Amino acid sequence: MTGIIDYGAGNLKSLCNTLEAIGADQKLIRQPDDLDGIKTIIFPGVGAFGDCARHLENQELINPLREWIQQDRPFLGICIGFQMLFEGSDESPGCSGLGVLPGQVVRFPDIPGMKVPHMGWNQVHLKDEDDHAWDGLGKSPYFYFVHSYFPQPVNESIIASTTPYGNSFVSSVRRGQLLATQFHPEKSQSAGFRLIRNFLQETSS
Repeated sequence: MTGIIDYGAGNLKSLCNTLEAIGADQKLIRQPDDLDGIKTIIFPGVGAFGDCARHLENQELINPLREWIQQDRPFLGICIGFQMLFEGSDESPGCSGLGVLPGQVVRFPDIPGMKVPHMGWNQVHLKDEDDHAWDGLGKSPYFYFVHSYFPQPVNESIIASTTPYGNSFVSSVRRGQLLATQFHPEKSQSAGFRLIRNFLQETSS
């Protein structure tokens, strides 16, 4: 059973449709008791860092999510679900994330001719294309992005991919059974379907 974090503002419909298409059982997670019987958590998202953090606090999900990740249980974070893994964000000063990965979420710099938010299809340059999560995707697959902020991990060994936009930024991280992406696999057609299927197959074994 795959649990989807529902903090009131995530892009749940596209993700639920993707999971249904690949035959994955799913359940929405709105409170700690909803985690019972869950094998894998997917934390999708759109919206502001601070709003997301406040919703998770109100739902009493902060500590359960930290414990889940610290125990290296299967977790896939998407967009804001990626950013929330870090300590804080320039988008919401003074607001803490889950803090399970050292680092800060920063805004794209102002560069002439570069639009912010970064929106649309872009290449993802993989650090380890032999990672099972990327099976069948090649060395530089395209995924769909929409964001103005991105994390800067302190520990560079967890960086799974980078993407060029002005300068190169971290577009995904990998640590044990944790995978998190700045792009939206649920909006990335066949490449996104394959990534999610790969991850669920890997973590179900």
